[in-house]
Amino acid sequence: MSCGEPHETDCREVLAEVYLYLDLECADERRSLIRHHLDECGPCLREYGLEQEVRALVARCCGNETAPDELRERLRVKLTELVVFETSDSRELAD
Repeated sequence: MSCGEPHETDCREVLAEVYLYLDLECADERRSLIRHHLDECGPCLREYGLEQEVRALVARCCGNETAPDELRERLRVKLTELVVFETSDSRELAD
């Protein structure tokens, strides 16, 4: 996804890292770049808001149970693979 506007950090990069941002698992410098991007990019901010809502819904439905580290890592890898796959598909369509 790209909003078509130039940004210091590309929309695809921001959306690929939104879960790390939500989990406070990225470096402070990276968090600052993502926050700056979200402040100036409406489409990414909306997507971020949706992710926050999904996260809150899952937390309510699961009673705030914590997933085992192994499951969390497998999910993180799968999400990264999906983002990379989607990004590469988007680039192929643009060419």
